Amino acid sequence: MASQDWMHKDFYAVLGVAKDADSATIKKAYRALAKKYHPDRNPDDAVAAERFKEVGEAYAVLSDAKDRKQYDAIRSMAGGGARFTAGGAGGGGFEDIFSMFGSGGAGAQNIDLDDLLRQFGGQPSPTRRGGQAGGFSFGFGGFGSQPEPRKGPDVLTDVRLGFRQAVEGDTVELTADGRTITTRIPAGVHDLQKIRLRGKGRPGQAGGENGDMVVTVHVDKHPVYSIDGANLRMDLPVTLKEAALGATVEVPLLDGTSTRVKIKAGTPSGTVMRLRGKGIALRKGTSDLLVTVQVAVPRTLSPRAKEALEAFDTAMGDTDPRAVLREEAAT
Repeated sequence: MASQDWMHKDFYAVLGVAKDADSATIKKAYRALAKKYHPDRNPDDAVAAERFKEVGEAYAVLSDAKDRKQYDAIRSMAGGGARFTAGGAGGGGFEDIFSMFGSGGAGAQNIDLDDLLRQFGGQPSPTRRGGQAGGFSFGFGGFGSQPEPRKGPDVLTDVRLGFRQAVEGDTVELTADGRTITTRIPAGVHDLQKIRLRGKGRPGQAGGENGDMVVTVHVDKHPVYSIDGANLRMDLPVTLKEAALGATVEVPLLDGTSTRVKIKAGTPSGTVMRLRGKGIALRKGTSDLLVTVQVAVPRTLSPRAKEALEAFDTAMGDTDPRAVLREEAAT
């Protein structure tokens, strides 16, 4: 945009604030408008996108004290005040400004406006086609400068995986904003985990990088296994005899094979055993399988089994499993 065009941009009107508004008022107005016209709230709305751009451009200038001062000076000149009106009543005119260039009033018609803007600290922008200057830049978002590059908005989507898909990883198709992309979900993802795909979001503005695609993973439950961080977890039912006397029992693995583990005599229910290298195959190696021992209590007993349990209880004598509990509860 040419520098002359910037002179007709009323940034105060864009933000809806007075020309003497303080920085806090300007910031508050900007935040409200940026929120209102943000592309995430107005997808595929060209008008809102343009307003969002204008609001950002206005705030970029008015939020910087130096840029705002330069902008106010240029706007005052463009507005034709007494100081800058040719032949004005104040004895001044454009000749006053042009005289700084050694031209005097006679040369006023030949002064290059870009030379004038340079007196306010502006820097020339890249040359336009035809060899003419492309405008001046005054700091962030100044006169005639290109808009600041901005990263594009992120897009949100989700994917549902079977338990084995989540454990082993899989290639899936994702759909967002009317686009479908194919990507690889790594092994070992858990339910509600978020995966960020860089550069797969909406396009950036003014040459800025694309936004990201944020994928929320939903994992179906498995009747035996669950994912615990990088590891697998499962409950292992054992009989009262196996827990009390000890035993070696078989543990099924997710890959269809099995392994054997030793249950020590007197193992209480809730004991966790770690089977190293029996969990999820990850890039850095296979994680562990955490096995929680659960003493299985039968729901129904035959008369013979009841007699055996009564005999067992008699053999235990006056043993009270809750004695320690009462002592600790009283402390």
